[in-house]
Amino acid sequence: MRAQRISRIDAVDTDWEGLEAATVDRPSPGPGEVLVRVIACGVCHTELDEIEGRTPPPRLPVTPGHQVIGEVIAEGPGCRLGLARQRVGVGWIHSSCGACAYCTSGRENLCPEFSGCGRDVDGGYAEFMRVPEQFAVPVPEALDSLAAAPLLCAGAVGLRAIR
Repeated sequence: MRAQRISRIDAVDTDWEGLEAATVDRPSPGPGEVLVRVIACGVCHTELDEIEGRTPPPRLPVTPGHQVIGEVIAEGPGCRLGLARQRVGVGWIHSSCGACAYCTSGRENLCPEFSGCGRDVDGGYAEFMRVPEQFAVPVPEALDSLAAAPLLCAGAVGLRAIR
């Protein structure tokens, strides 16, 4: 599959070439995961933080992107939410433990076992991505995919601030 990958940490300037087109293996969903065919992926300032090293990925190369709208095309073993063939959104949180005080109070981003889409695991600057089913959220048909993608980061931050 095609993907855009962060290949090195570097300052973004006019000569920057740290995001490179690549052909990589299409992921397969593991237990409890879904495979998402990416329809749209927003661009966030977090990607600049990753590229320039303020929030460096733990490995390179990595596929960035955490404002994803896509269609679930496969479910791994043990999936129980029935997301196949649904349009979903995938935000910054790729996974968390699900059991700690942060997770059980809706603050998964503070979980010690948190992993982020597009930093800790490959994200949505690709044709396909995989994510635990509980972090793939059905998107209402009334929302256009291109308009909805940025809501998975900036919109989520605003909603949490209001709460």
